Amino acid sequence: MSDYLFVLAVSNCCYIIFNFLNLNAGWIHRIDNKHVARPWRAPTAILAIGVVLSFINLVFLGAGANVWGAGTLMTGIVVIAMIIPVFCYRHFIQDGGKFPARMTEDIDAGGTVDVNKKNAGVLPYVALAAGVAVVWFANTTFG
Repeated sequence: MSDYLFVLAVSNCCYIIFNFLNLNAGWIHRIDNKHVARPWRAPTAILAIGVVLSFINLVFLGAGANVWGAGTLMTGIVVIAMIIPVFCYRHFIQDGGKFPARMTEDIDAGGTVDVNKKNAGVLPYVALAAGVAVVWFANTTFG
């Protein structure tokens, strides 16, 4: 496989993983900020369908990424992991381990609600762990 095609395959792995994160961010945001008024609110059924499809995407990722060459999936994971040091530097060094106070300025929650309170608890981590398990299972079963 050419280098160009390998880069395209790795970038597709990254795209599918970030698509998974974005689709799951919808229901996490809904749980944490259900009280915030919005101009348009996605129906819960659409959010649920998005979550199901995000996991189906991960099945395809785990099952088929290495079709493009050995190590394509692992290279995609390494490329995605490259953002972690950037986040750690920005969060722990620049911001001192705290999110900026002005972070929630643009969220209009009616003035009486604490927008920093997180209601989702451990569920986002469960979704991430389930995503990793799905990719691992599909990769070991079909890959």
